[in-house]
Amino acid sequence: MSGDGTETTVSCEAAAGGGGGGGSGGNGNGNKKRDSLGVAGSPAHLIIKDLGEIHSRLLDHKPIIQGEIRYFVREFEEKRGLRELRVLENWKNMIHETNEHTLPKCRETMQDNLNQVLQRLQAVTSSVCRLQQREQGRKQIHNDHLIASENRHVIQWDDFMKEQHNEQAGVDEEHRKAMERLKEQYAEMEKDLAKFSTF
Repeated sequence: MSGDGTETTVSCEAAAGGGGGGGSGGNGNGNKKRDSLGVAGSPAHLIIKDLGEIHSRLLDHKPIIQGEIRYFVREFEEKRGLRELRVLENWKNMIHETNEHTLPKCRETMQDNLNQVLQRLQAVTSSVCRLQQREQGRKQIHNDHLIASENRHVIQWDDFMKEQHNEQAGVDEEHRKAMERLKEQYAEMEKDLAKFSTF
């Protein structure tokens, strides 16, 4: 930018020239000032140039952003170098190693171990099935014994009750016969007493 005095002078002259040209209505003084605006070294051209620079600095951010981007890229490349590339290359090598060697070994080991585990699991399952069948057989035998024992006890109880009923009937019959004998005995004794009472 040029000095502040030049801008003030040119702006005042432009304002005065515009006013004078409008006031006089003639072409002399106003045309001279209009002609002076087109010259590259004129103060008005410098003001326009300064205004363009101010506008580009305040409102046009593309050069600033491009400069920041260039600075960031330069700093990134100088400070970090090819570290990310090396990291990515290491990752690529590790993934390739994993896909080519580690995964097949893990797959083979897993298949072998799984086959052994499946065989053991089948053996354990068959053993458990046999134990379960044995236990079911034992429970069935035990239940059969319980049922048979219960049936025997029921039959024995019925026989015992029948025997008790028969014994009770026998005792009642003996008691009835004894009562009849006693009655007959008492009747004879009464007859004998009746004979003695007549004397």
